[in-house]
Amino acid sequence: MRSSAADAPPPATASEIGDLPVEIVSDEEMALIEAALSAAAAASRPVLSSAAARRAVQLSSCAAYSAASGGDIEDSPPLPTPRRGSLLARFRDRRALAVTDITATEWCDKQQEFVLEHGKPEMTQAMKAGSERHAQLEQEVIERVEVTIRSAEESWAVKFMNFIVGANQLMLEGITREIPVIGVVEGSWMIGVIDELRMPPDGISVHPILVDTKTRYKPTVPLEAQKRNGRLQVMCYKYLWDNLISEKFPAENFFSYFDLDPGYLLSDDIKQYIRLLGLNAKTLEDVLKYFKVTCHTLPRSQEQLLLSVVSSCK
Repeated sequence: MRSSAADAPPPATASEIGDLPVEIVSDEEMALIEAALSAAAAASRPVLSSAAARRAVQLSSCAAYSAASGGDIEDSPPLPTPRRGSLLARFRDRRALAVTDITATEWCDKQQEFVLEHGKPEMTQAMKAGSERHAQLEQEVIERVEVTIRSAEESWAVKFMNFIVGANQLMLEGITREIPVIGVVEGSWMIGVIDELRMPPDGISVHPILVDTKTRYKPTVPLEAQKRNGRLQVMCYKYLWDNLISEKFPAENFFSYFDLDPGYLLSDDIKQYIRLLGLNAKTLEDVLKYFKVTCHTLPRSQEQLLLSVVSSCK
């Protein structure tokens, strides 16, 4: 039954249209979305060689002939088998889930799926400027030391030592940047790098302020969706930091999950780096013991978190 024109709903007024929320996508975000869509389109239209094309035509002809002659369905070419398993199992098995995995999924889960499936798009000018700005902020308070890493055990040993160095700097100088954190969240290992931790300027509170820095290529205020995503990221960092302080680090689970040898002998370069910090460690397990002791001497972070927005323009 068709409805008459009298039954049609009245048109929306200008005031009603004006109440609709509008979010403007930045150039950087649009580039990521376009790259993801291009990757998806390329994956859905595979390019066949001449031999493969002839084979595809032959299969199509055979299928058409079989259908015309009343052949069995078993004679049809097999359908492609879909990939099984969750993205977590396929791309983060025996690896830690990153905080940025969580925030990227919250921002656009399909875009994150494309990145995992096809790799990250090329860095835009805005991305490069943001990375350079983060490096400048780090160099203001941290002096990097180059060491050669030969194994996963040594990679984790350096991460733990970087945490110890950052924690000591926070307590002695009142500020540190780029400090790695790790923990178990809902049964999954998660890692992240806190942009900045600073002690309160009043000199009374002993609880550090956790800061996450967002760079903007253009001098504009972030959209509400971007601020929400940033708040989620800084809350994840707080959860990891506070758990390191208050909970017992599951060392056995850590070694087992990441398939690490706790008695692995560290290289001379890394042992020399550790000695420069006034510590004596020969194995990954030795470094982890220092890491756990350091965690138990630190205070929890403040409940009020800080999201800092800085310009990356030169």
